[in-house]
Amino acid sequence: MLSGSPSRSGVFQAASDKRLEAFGESISFDHRLYRQDVRGSIAHARMLSKQGMLTSDEFEQIEAALRVIESEIEQGKMPFRHELEDIHMHIESALIERLGDVGRKLHTARSRNDQVNTDLRLWIRDELDHMDQLLKSLQLAFLSRCERDADVVLPAYTHLQRAQPVLAAHYWLAYIEKYQRDRERLADCRRRVNVCGLGSAACAGTTLPIDRDMTASELGFERVAANSLDVSSDRDFVLETAFVLAMIAEHLSGWAEEWILWSTVEYSFIRLPQKFCTGSSIMPHKVNPDTLELTRGKSARVLGNLNTLLVLVKGLPLAYNRDLQEDKPPLFDSFDTVQACLELAIPIVAESELQIESINSRLDQGFLDATTLMEHLIQQGIPQRTAHHLVGQLVGLAQKGCVRLADLSEEQLKSTHASLNLSLRDVLGVEKAVKAYQSYGSSNPDQVRMQMNRWRQQLQ
Repeated sequence: MLSGSPSRSGVFQAASDKRLEAFGESISFDHRLYRQDVRGSIAHARMLSKQGMLTSDEFEQIEAALRVIESEIEQGKMPFRHELEDIHMHIESALIERLGDVGRKLHTARSRNDQVNTDLRLWIRDELDHMDQLLKSLQLAFLSRCERDADVVLPAYTHLQRAQPVLAAHYWLAYIEKYQRDRERLADCRRRVNVCGLGSAACAGTTLPIDRDMTASELGFERVAANSLDVSSDRDFVLETAFVLAMIAEHLSGWAEEWILWSTVEYSFIRLPQKFCTGSSIMPHKVNPDTLELTRGKSARVLGNLNTLLVLVKGLPLAYNRDLQEDKPPLFDSFDTVQACLELAIPIVAESELQIESINSRLDQGFLDATTLMEHLIQQGIPQRTAHHLVGQLVGLAQKGCVRLADLSEEQLKSTHASLNLSLRDVLGVEKAVKAYQSYGSSNPDQVRMQMNRWRQQLQ
């Protein structure tokens, strides 16, 4: 028996170079698939037993030994060695050490190609479910803020310029919507992940009488993959997962950027929990939003991981190529990074405090009610473009006098249009503007309450 990689069969006349063993190993990162590998191996062995390729006693021996091996890995009792390459060969080698020829039968009718495809699908499926629960917890954190900040009015921005007044709850509901789309993408992605490739073997299937539907059912897959060549090469489900994680990271980064701005003295909208902030090594007064900045920064890693995976598979011919071993580090890193960001985002959202006095002291700045005034003029029969021009003129007058639109005199109003008078003040001011909204999905208080109730029912 030659030493070195277990993937080298009797055709080789020389041992593998130690440098190749170090270069080609994946156990340093794919060891986290051990639970899924044991689960898939037990399902495979049970099918082999049903099909008569293992006796009942052999299956029981294999299952029991695999459970022990799983426990030893979990407890850190199994040493990982480069020459055994990956988690699959570590587990199989440990099984053979315990059971001899009975252990050697486990790999009947499967290849590491379909084995790793199956293990990875099982692992991703579990992680997608966990990610969904984290996103739901974040949604609930925003929903709890809706109740707490129900009466607070905030300026909404476009181009980072003050635009129109909205309820704070309307802001929080916007983020709930974003994370719901992320959850829907997770669920849709999960359908394509939840396909069983086990039994496709290396690339062409097998001549042995296996039951692929049985193993798929044992492992909770929705269906069986239909083409063995495709199974061996397919990493679409990895790329799609990486894309979904990238979208979550994008949304987290946008939220982080907004709250970083809001926490500055210039905005003074929100006070972050100090336990999620850091100080300065030289400036004693600083309370820096480092957690949010790192969330924004770490999103770049998740986006980069998606790009890495796209480039990895872009030129690969059918079927399996060893390049595919490199799919796991970026995938694992994306899951780890997004999970860490979500675990911190949840308490930050729940525990931050709006600086209501500071917000209210400047709500009259920026002419947030200008659009409401324009739409009031439209309801009076003035064409939209004319109304838009008239309100623009009024804003110009107010800017020159350093006053609000509501403070303009009747003479100033009539100087732009003879029909304008002081009755316009009935629709001016942020509270009146917010109440004036009528459309579905707007920041009208009744609309916001309706959306809050809908989300309360959906999430709880």
